[in-house]
Amino acid sequence: MKYVIAQLISFILPITALVLIPLFIEPDIAIKNVYAFITGCFLMFIGLSVMAQTIASFIRKGKGTLAPWSPTQKLIFRGLYAYVRNPMILGVLTVLIGESIAILSLNILIWTVIFFIANTLYFIIYEEPNLEKRFGDEYREYKRNVNRWFPRSKPFTPDRKS
Repeated sequence: MKYVIAQLISFILPITALVLIPLFIEPDIAIKNVYAFITGCFLMFIGLSVMAQTIASFIRKGKGTLAPWSPTQKLIFRGLYAYVRNPMILGVLTVLIGESIAILSLNILIWTVIFFIANTLYFIIYEEPNLEKRFGDEYREYKRNVNRWFPRSKPFTPDRKS
């Protein structure tokens, strides 16, 4: 039961980043251009699909949540993680870019840039050193072979199983 509650609470992060903050900075949402709206919705769908796959990996393979207060117990380097180290954040960024395009919002685009910079700093300062402590050489090998933001053309296939 505790694990289920942790899973539900972890959704506070994406709901805040994708819904609450955009609504706060852009309260008067209006469709200004149907083509921009359709394009934005398409990007949002892609981003949400990436996020769903990543969350499923956290739960099934990593035995944890997307939240830093309830991290995965196992290092995940299969699926989308075989291509890029932070597919969840790339999914969030794709949704935010889709939102900004859908309603032609410069404010949401600015929020997207702020979100990207904040997460990059968080990964460099806290998450990556913490993963090195928790998973040691396994994570260091993964980090050497898989980029933080730019996906590989071929999946990373270590000698170990995740």
